[in-house]
This record gives sequence, C-alpha cells and structure tokens, in this order.
Amino acid sequence: MRECIVARVPMRHPGDISGIERLIAEGTVAAGEIVAVLGKTEGNGCVNDFTRAYAADMLKIRLGARLGMTAEEVGERIATIMSGGTEGALSPHFVVIAIRETTGGGDDRSTANGPRLAVGASFTPDLLPEEIGRMAQVRATADAVARAIRKAGIERPEDVHWVQIKCPLLTTERINEARARGGEPATDETYRSMALSRGASALGVALALGEIPPEALCDEAIGRDMGLWSERASTSAGIELMRNEVIVLGNGQGWDGDAMIAHDVMRDPIDITAVRSVLRRLGMEPGDQLGEADSRRVIAVLVKAEPSRDGLIRGHRHIMWDDSDINATRHGRALVGGVVAAAIGHAAIFVSGGAEHQGPDGGGPVAVIARVAR
Repeated sequence: MRECIVARVPMRHPGDISGIERLIAEGTVAAGEIVAVLGKTEGNGCVNDFTRAYAADMLKIRLGARLGMTAEEVGERIATIMSGGTEGALSPHFVVIAIRETTGGGDDRSTANGPRLAVGASFTPDLLPEEIGRMAQVRATADAVARAIRKAGIERPEDVHWVQIKCPLLTTERINEARARGGEPATDETYRSMALSRGASALGVALALGEIPPEALCDEAIGRDMGLWSERASTSAGIELMRNEVIVLGNGQGWDGDAMIAHDVMRDPIDITAVRSVLRRLGMEPGDQLGEADSRRVIAVLVKAEPSRDGLIRGHRHIMWDDSDINATRHGRALVGGVVAAAIGHAAIFVSGGAEHQGPDGGGPVAVIARVAR
C-alpha cells in the first residue's frame, strides 16, 4: 500500500529550500520519497521570470546532494513545477508531494476508509520549438496524463481532481533554431507562446480525461476556441524546460493516509461560492471564513486565474487587459488570490495565472487538499 504525503512550507526567497530540508530532517518525508514539488515564486510570471528556474535548480542541487545524484538526475525523477507571481497577498511557498510505501492497515483498511489522496507523475519527451502550442503538444500531454493516472492507480477519470503541468515556452533563440531547421513555430511572439503552450497542455488534459472529444481539437482551436476547456487542468509555462512535467492528483483505493482532494470551477474571479463548495465536499463548514480547526486541516489550495476577455465581471467593466503597466495575468492572480484567501483564512495559496482552456473564460478550476476529519 502507498500513502501520498503532501506538505506546504514557506520560502523566504526563490532559492530558499530550508523548509523542505526541515521536512526531511524531521522525518515528515524522506528525500527519496519526493515525487514532485510545486513552487509559488515571487517573480513576474512572464517570459523572463528566472525565479522559477532558480528555485527549480536549487531544489535539484540540494536534493541531489542528499540522494547522491546530479541535479539532472534529480530532474529525471522529480517533477519540479514552479509558478511565478505572488502579487497582492499571495505568499511564496512550496508544496511537497511524496509517496511512502506503508504496511499498516492493508488493503482492507483502505477499502473500509474509502479512497484517499493518490498521485502519479509523468513527463513528455522534450518538445521541438515548432511543436509548442500545437497538436503535437496536445497529444504528448494526453499520453503523459494517461501514464500518470495509471501510476496513481486511479481507475475512473472522475476520480482525478487536479492535473498540474509545467510546460515550455518560446524564446527568440528557440524560434531561430526552429527556423534554421525549416520548422515554423506557432508564433513569433514569446509572450504569446506561453498562452499557446498552456492552452495546448490543458487541452491534452481534457483529451486524456474525456472532457473533449478528439475530433473537436485542431491546431486552429488552440488559444482561440475558449469554449473548449478542462475543469481539472492547471498549466504553467516557463523558460526552464522543453518538456511537459505532469502531476495527477485524485482519490483512489489502495492508498493509505488521511488526506483527500476535491475540486470545483470558479465561474468568474469573484466566485467564492465555488471555493466554499470544495470545502464542504471535504467535510468542512466554511461560513464566512474557515474556522481555526478546519483551516488547520487544509494542506494545499490550487487555483487557476485569468481576467475575462470581454472586459466584464458580472456586467461591470474591468481594466486588467488595458493596463500597460501591469500584465493582465498579474492582476488576475492578485484578484483571485484575495478572494480565495478570504474563504480559506490564509494566503499561502498556489494561484497560477493564464487559464487558457482551463475553466470558462474569466474563471478557472480550484482544488483543495485537506486532512479527513476524524
């Protein structure tokens, strides 16, 4: 039997791995048990946000020292998904996900207790620059999601509640390299490439989970047909990789532990009702804000955010897309982070901006991992 262990630790700066090292020193997790680390870093979340690469590199170096591996070898076995941007009250932090083999209880106990938090991780092969934002990325992502689901032992697609993906973006160097070989990238705008990569990855999740039929997908739909979306995908683009790194989180039989996950979809950035719905599904009574006892049960909160393209929130005009000083995704993270923090009672929340094909226009999926009430 396996137990999925999830822990949230703060970071003082993007290279601060001390919280993770404390978890290891205290015996909460062993370095060899870690399968994925999600990081919310304090950069701008745009093309030149190197806080993501800095955090990922430091994590691989420090874990490599403990495991007797090179940083590259650590990267082959541990998904390091860093999301830049902690605007507003969002607090920089890591979410550490580990798998521990257990002997207590046996399968009978797991069945009696019901399903528990399950995790699976997988990777696509490195993508060519001209494959980013196109169906090649969609199909590779769908294959990786299917592998991760099998690794997690989750039998039904509806028991998958969150798929977190880190995906690549285009730089000028990558665009020129592709063209030198005769390849043509999906865009020559590096910032636009982030949206296309996120969108293609999200559609790959939707394809793997049966949320969208294969015949509805084509290159032209990516980043354009926003009527196509997944309610469980969360994708984040970065400069630090050329493959998709995939983490599937759900509830499955045969898993031990005291944690579960639930999700819902925020219909717009101020849909606090969806957040409260998730909390109720996990046996909490949110009220205006979670009480202290329930708040202690919450391990991690995962959210997608993006301003609506029509420039309206419930009929009222917003200017997030028109602000030339602050990127729209940064506005979106701050807004949604504040709304979700008000429901949860703290701001150590993993809010990822750029929700192309991830929930409806202007909204996005939200998931909570929490300990089961005893």
